[in-house]
Amino acid sequence: MEPAQRELPACPVETTLTLISDKWKVLILRDLLPGTRRFGELKKSVGGVSQKVLTAQLREMEASGLLVRTVYPEVPPRVEYTLTELGRSLKPVLDAMQAWGEAYRAKSGG
Repeated sequence: MEPAQRELPACPVETTLTLISDKWKVLILRDLLPGTRRFGELKKSVGGVSQKVLTAQLREMEASGLLVRTVYPEVPPRVEYTLTELGRSLKPVLDAMQAWGEAYRAKSGG
């Protein structure tokens, strides 16, 4: 479903959460910010996610317009994922989350 066709919440914070509410989606965004990654690279860098869940999350993010999936007609097939401009626009959100997490860890002694 195209992002424009989906009924989004009136609250902007809730809209953002609707698009990146899953822990895996935030980690996928983090790992795609530096550039394009293959499926296997994402599975390894995200860590702890099953292939089924990672595939589902990537499909949802593609449907939301956050990333592009490119399949190369090779044997075996090569699939790469790249953030769209919309996906890259979430960088300040992830930067803020990182800064907050670092401050919290420093304050709590973790």
